[in-house]
Amino acid sequence: MNDAAPAPTPAPVPRRARVRAPELIGKGGWLNTGGKDLTLADLRGKCVVVDFWTFCCINCLHVLDELRELEEKHRDTVVIVGVHSPKFVHEAEHAAVVDAVERYEVHHPVLDDPELATWKQYAVRAWPTLVVIDPEGYVVAQHAGEGHAHAIAKLVEELEAEHEAKGTLRRGDGPYVAPEPVASDLRFPGKALLLPSGNFLVSDSTRHQLVELAADGESVVRRIGSGERGFGRDSFSEPQGLALLPDGRVVVADTVNHALRVLDLESGAVETVAGTGRQWWQGSPTSGPALEVDLSSPWDVAWWQGKVWIAMAGVHQLWTWDPEAGTVEVAAGTTNEGLHDGPAAEAWFAQPSGLAAAGDRLWIADSETSALRYVHPTDTGYAVTSAVGTGLFDFGHRDGDAAQALLQHPLGVTALPDGSVAVCDTYNHALRRYDPATGQVSTLATDLREPSDAVLVGEDIVVVESARHRLTRLRLPEEAVRVDAVAHRTQRAATEVAPGTLRLDVVFRAPSGQKLDTRYGPSTRLLVSSTPPELLTGGEGAGTDLFRELELNPAVTEGVLHVSAMAASCDDDPANEYPACHVHQQDWGVPVRVTADGAARLPLVLAGMDDDQD
Repeated sequence: MNDAAPAPTPAPVPRRARVRAPELIGKGGWLNTGGKDLTLADLRGKCVVVDFWTFCCINCLHVLDELRELEEKHRDTVVIVGVHSPKFVHEAEHAAVVDAVERYEVHHPVLDDPELATWKQYAVRAWPTLVVIDPEGYVVAQHAGEGHAHAIAKLVEELEAEHEAKGTLRRGDGPYVAPEPVASDLRFPGKALLLPSGNFLVSDSTRHQLVELAADGESVVRRIGSGERGFGRDSFSEPQGLALLPDGRVVVADTVNHALRVLDLESGAVETVAGTGRQWWQGSPTSGPALEVDLSSPWDVAWWQGKVWIAMAGVHQLWTWDPEAGTVEVAAGTTNEGLHDGPAAEAWFAQPSGLAAAGDRLWIADSETSALRYVHPTDTGYAVTSAVGTGLFDFGHRDGDAAQALLQHPLGVTALPDGSVAVCDTYNHALRRYDPATGQVSTLATDLREPSDAVLVGEDIVVVESARHRLTRLRLPEEAVRVDAVAHRTQRAATEVAPGTLRLDVVFRAPSGQKLDTRYGPSTRLLVSSTPPELLTGGEGAGTDLFRELELNPAVTEGVLHVSAMAASCDDDPANEYPACHVHQQDWGVPVRVTADGAARLPLVLAGMDDDQD
């Protein structure tokens, strides 16, 4: 008789949920396919990654960059499909989507879905969201936000092995067809700077170069940078903001390299002065030696109060670089996305993208809140005040009193000699003006295609027309243009929720082969707030659990829930003393409407599948 204990029965490997992927449909049709309409049947046999994105969204642009390696490494088995799902009215214009696909070098098929039809079919709630479909056409994973490329790459490898064995994997070229290149001196320029010589320096963002133009704004004097995306001495990656330093050099926001570079105008030499080339993540240092601290998509720069101020669009903050001390630090913002004024350390921004110094004010084009804001000194430091704009989902073209005026995703701001400011109202294709003395907003010019910056030249203003690939000189008018008022709200349908208690669940499943990293305490974080604040009578604030009981105010029938979640996971291998770790994070702005037959549970998928979905 054998008294040895029987061998334990291995735990069954859980099967992935088998959910058939809805068809990909969109009124705008397909791009990057050579004119062919794609269906999921055409993609059968491939691992399909569906990327729900919109071109205003900095997190979506980060994900485009995250996916480039996966796209290259698995090009014979993986097809990435972008589904463009607009937030702003301008983003629903087909021509604007065509421009964005070229501007951001999207090298995979893109479905233009202006009415959010596929977004609704997949129950997407956030930009960006990634959905993985297996070679047999079933949804096997969903991820919201950034930082999931490693998990998706691992899942793809598992799917490749599984479906190679089953005979259901189809290798070979995908459906991507590159568009014909277009010749022009500039291609989607971002920002411009008037040089002491009278020439212009322009960030030629899509071509990864700086271009010096003669005083006529047209003749090319020289190009700086190889024109290839990179981080070497002679290369940039989608550069944007430019500012003149007191010593005559130019500081450059090298946006996708997450760095600041400095250009010596005489020699043409370029050096890195801040950033490591890596993107900043929650938990990384927020101050220190400039070349040792990670940055995140710096979009514009301005010299103010003895330092270079940085519009850090990727983390919704303002930072500063002190050239003398060689240090960087956070100057304003919490990393929460939204519009909240007050002391600089408590303020919320949403992709600050344009800066202009004017005396004791630093003006900010806060693009995702369609707002004009400014930083100003106080007795105890700095504070942030909004001049125009109310929040993430209200935008349009309305002049008049600033309290009710509307902008639409502005990217640039320029101080004018009379104390007013010009705003490049990008998605309204207009140049607007705000006068602090009267509190009035007016329109200076229309029919400008995606203006992203402007510089003063004498009595003229030279506008960067990004989507027309040129600089346009305008005479500042004595009288403003009259424009019929238009107010918009995002096309996203509000989520109907029941009155009383609402269960919020952020769904997170650690990727295969990983576990939550609890070595130094809780590895998850959840922050909840609302607009208006009165929407919630309980459940707001920070915590470490990824679920929350929210109490809705019966007197408030609609609003926006702001949810920020983060989870850190590490390789689950006890033998590895230094496991690789990954941060997954996402901010949601969820419009809600309180109705008697609404849902009592609000699931938001950070990573994995919602087991309790209807």
